[in-house]
Amino acid sequence: MIRNATPEDAERLLEIYSYYVLNTAITFEIEVPTLEEFRGRIEYISAKYPYLVLEEDGVIRGYAYAGVFKGRAAYDHCVETTIYMDVHEKGKGYGRALYAALEEELKKRGIRNLYACIGNPIEEDEYLTKDSEHFHSRMGYTKVGEFHKCGRKFDRWYNMIWMEKFIADHP
Repeated sequence: MIRNATPEDAERLLEIYSYYVLNTAITFEIEVPTLEEFRGRIEYISAKYPYLVLEEDGVIRGYAYAGVFKGRAAYDHCVETTIYMDVHEKGKGYGRALYAALEEELKKRGIRNLYACIGNPIEEDEYLTKDSEHFHSRMGYTKVGEFHKCGRKFDRWYNMIWMEKFIADHP
C-alpha cells in the first residue's frame, strides 16, 4: 500500500534514513537528525508536496517525496525528488512503485520537471556505488550535470550528479 506520510511515521522513516546517514555517502548529511527535526521536515514538505510511504504487512518499507527545486516562482513546475528504502528491502520493486506513485501525484499538481541530486563516487567503495544513478536511469532520468569532489564524508571526496526527467509537455 502506498499512502501519504504523516508526522506519526517519523520514527520509522528516521530509522530507515539513519542507516544511510551513518553507513553510506548516499546522503551527505553527517549526523542523524533528531526525531523532532525529522518530524518537522515531514510536516514542512507535506504542506506543499507529496510525501509518500510504501507499507507492506503494516510496516513501512520505504518513502519518497518531492521538494523545492529552486525557490523562485519561475521554477514552480519543477521539483527535486528523493527516495529511501529500508536497506533490507532493495530489489523488490518497491522503489519503482513509490516513484511511479510520486510521479502520478506530481502530474496532478502540474509539475513537469523532476530533478534528482545524487551522490556519485569517483570510484565505487563500501560507502557509495552508482546504484542510485542506475536506478534513476531505469526510471527515465538522464544525467545533466556533475560536480566534482564537492561532498566529503568518511574522509573521502565524492562527486554529485544531477539527473532530470520530464513528466509532462512544455507547451
